[in-house]
Amino acid sequence: MGKEHGNILVVDDEAPMRHMLRLLLERNGYAVAEASSGRQGLSRLQTGEYPLVLCDIRMPDLNGLEFLQEKLARELNGTVIMMSAYGTIDTAVECMKNGAYDFISKPFRPDEVLLAIRKAEERLELHRENTQLKQKIRRSVRPQGLEAIVHRSASMKELLATVAKVASSSASVLITGETGTGKELVARALHLESPRCDKPFLAVNCSAIASGLLESELFGHARGAFTGADREREGLFGAADGGTLLLDEIADLPMELQPKLLRVLQEQEVRRVGESRARKIDVRLVAASATNLADAVTQGRFREDLYYRLAVVTLEIPPLRKRRDDIAALVESYLPLIASRMNRPVPRLSDQAMAKLESHDWPGNVRELVNCLEKTLVLCHEEFIEETALTLPGISLEPERALSLKTAVAELERDHICRALAETGGNRTRAAKLLEISLRALMYKIKDYRIDG
Repeated sequence: MGKEHGNILVVDDEAPMRHMLRLLLERNGYAVAEASSGRQGLSRLQTGEYPLVLCDIRMPDLNGLEFLQEKLARELNGTVIMMSAYGTIDTAVECMKNGAYDFISKPFRPDEVLLAIRKAEERLELHRENTQLKQKIRRSVRPQGLEAIVHRSASMKELLATVAKVASSSASVLITGETGTGKELVARALHLESPRCDKPFLAVNCSAIASGLLESELFGHARGAFTGADREREGLFGAADGGTLLLDEIADLPMELQPKLLRVLQEQEVRRVGESRARKIDVRLVAASATNLADAVTQGRFREDLYYRLAVVTLEIPPLRKRRDDIAALVESYLPLIASRMNRPVPRLSDQAMAKLESHDWPGNVRELVNCLEKTLVLCHEEFIEETALTLPGISLEPERALSLKTAVAELERDHICRALAETGGNRTRAAKLLEISLRALMYKIKDYRIDG
């Protein structure tokens, strides 16, 4: 059965044929419009919405082929199935060349017409799904390089102008800024805007790897260099050869590894653990730190010579509270991505809600803002988000509860659950796997924390 709202335009100069097709199609649930000539058919396509068109080839004023050619020239919609009592292979081929989807010969059986229409409907449905998929991909795929850094503020424009200037060199760069400001994003932009863009970009967090393993992680090791080294390891410097290596949280690099890193930067060569011979490398090093490296030097926690070798160029990313002009742009950029992951329409924020976001200090910066948007969309299913629906972090604790460990743990747990639900589009089974808890435990916590609103 066809869909009741499906519209089909029948273009034929013979009234009995139009009448027969109308009866057949309406009996199968289609809405039918008629045109007694090719010109009338074009006029109807110009003013109405007809996904499918049945069109005769032999007509007096404008034949079927001319109809197809004129339809194509005017860029009119509608999938056309041609009909003719004088069908030949050459005629069918000519129709296909001019944009027809299918060709049926008169006289035809009712099931032949319905089969051709259903095939055309399947094609239309595939086209719609393909279009929706492309739109979803466009919404989900982030821009690259400098275009990936959403901004409107003058301070960020100035920073990115500096990134563009230094990208072409191989000088070491130190990126500073508070947690969540986007230091890795700037490092990636630096790489993608450089001549090294087609080579590897690798990143490692120096605070996330045990000091005993970090040397092997960075510089690699030979087979048998230590207990458990059953195979050789190239190391990040070797793997990033020709490209860029980001050492995040460089302030946490152990003191015993700092001289070795300094030598790598000076000599552009690396010696793997357990080997006596050094290997030449070509790696641009970018370091990032949320703490003040100059203070770490003063306190004796970081080598001064290494600091100056790293900070050939320093890029300081301002915190979000000092560039509030960027908040609206960030919301406009991230909201569609979050909504797409949740398979829901993109909501709109009221002026009061946006003002509330812009007035918040965001100690966690962009990362905290994005997390807030995710939680809000998990808890609020409305298409228009009011100020009261926003779940801003860090502003609801009463003074006497501010130091409560139980409250802090509960808020952290609730926050992680909201993020897992956002990441899985509300799929609770998958969210439970991400959280590494049972589905039953997750359902209990959702109810306990009133996450379903």
